[in-house]
Amino acid sequence: MTTLVRWAPFRDLDVIERRMRRMLEDFGVAPAPLPAADLYETEKELVVELEVPGFEDKELALEVSDHTLTIKGERKRDKEEKAKTFYLHERLEKHFERSFTLPPEADIEHVDATFRGGVLEVHVPKVEQVEARTVEIQA
Repeated sequence: MTTLVRWAPFRDLDVIERRMRRMLEDFGVAPAPLPAADLYETEKELVVELEVPGFEDKELALEVSDHTLTIKGERKRDKEEKAKTFYLHERLEKHFERSFTLPPEADIEHVDATFRGGVLEVHVPKVEQVEARTVEIQA
């Protein structure tokens, strides 16, 4: 009996991409996968949510410099890993780094972060915008 299977080209591309990544990782030139992120804005703040399952809060670091928010994660391994042959390898490795450019209205002096359930949530308040005023020119 023949079974009809709908062809899904993107599924095939996904398999190809994973094989290419694995091949490039063997040569040491493929970038590590980055954690998924959401960056959104409310009326009073900017929020970055970063999924980092398997990491603990002490393994994460935040840095704000020149309106760039950088989040780093480095996992320490206590136990020795045995050799594995992966069929699929998508989980975050031991180290990652993500940077986000913040807009000029971001108050980088009052950044706040929480970590719950494998999600790092960074809140960046907005600076109150000063209304434009007319300046008289002296003669």
